[in-house]
Amino acid sequence: MSRYVRVSSISFGGAGGGGSAEERVERNLKSALEWIDRAAFDKPDIIVLPEIFPYTGVGSDKWVETAQPVPGPITEAVGERARRYNAYIICPMVERKGDKIYNSAVLIDRRGQPVGSYHKIHPTIGEIEAGITPGTEPVVFQTDFGRIGCAICFDLNFRDVIEGLKAKGAEAVFFPSMYRGRLQLSIWAFDFGVWMISATPGEMSAIVDPLGKVRALSWNYERIISKVINLDYAVLHIDYSHEKWKEIKRKYGNGVELDVSAPEGVFCMYCHMPDLTVRQIMEEFGLESREEYFARANRIRREALEKG
Repeated sequence: MSRYVRVSSISFGGAGGGGSAEERVERNLKSALEWIDRAAFDKPDIIVLPEIFPYTGVGSDKWVETAQPVPGPITEAVGERARRYNAYIICPMVERKGDKIYNSAVLIDRRGQPVGSYHKIHPTIGEIEAGITPGTEPVVFQTDFGRIGCAICFDLNFRDVIEGLKAKGAEAVFFPSMYRGRLQLSIWAFDFGVWMISATPGEMSAIVDPLGKVRALSWNYERIISKVINLDYAVLHIDYSHEKWKEIKRKYGNGVELDVSAPEGVFCMYCHMPDLTVRQIMEEFGLESREEYFARANRIRREALEKG
């Protein structure tokens, strides 16, 4: 059944100004809360901010001494906004957990409570030298609209992160970052059939669909992007599928959307009906996902080789 979710991303670039590291963190947080207020005009279900946004302009040599626990002042302030606007918020920060310091993305739920943290698996060399501890595993969160995961900045260069998220059932991956990774976002989205939603400072935050197509992009003129996406979807190959499109559309009309990426020979099927799912439609018409089709092709290949 259709699972519509309004996602919003804020290209927060920091509040600017001088002062101590603590003063900068406080000023950045205050400014970011005002940007959350503005993003809330669209009534999003979830908002994502850029990587360690409260620490914008704070040197990495100050991260250890200014890191905060979860829960703590940063998550409490952001949690108040989540509660006020009935929205999930992904709150990236420098997190102190016991004697460890992490570059984290904290998911805060609609009640304003921290659900859990994803710890950046692949910090840069400089981050590790500054005291950041690498995370060890991808994390997928169950929300009231679907399963989501996070990757942070340098993670985008290492496929073990997205492979782990996909294996755990992530339908949308949120990417708080310092760098844009524009092409890489589309590659991950296409290769793994997931929505990718990024938040980067200043501009070029993106919402990318499971076929790798950019659906929204922020610029310096407008730093907030917001879009309704449908998480009841599946990516399929056109082989053994396209001849069934006519009958699917004949029966369900605009209740089923077929978004075709012809050069790659794939399409994304969305269900817009409240009482039926994409998976049920696939079963009705004998369709298989792209992953299932590729697995079948490999199995038949192996069998052919075994026969000699």
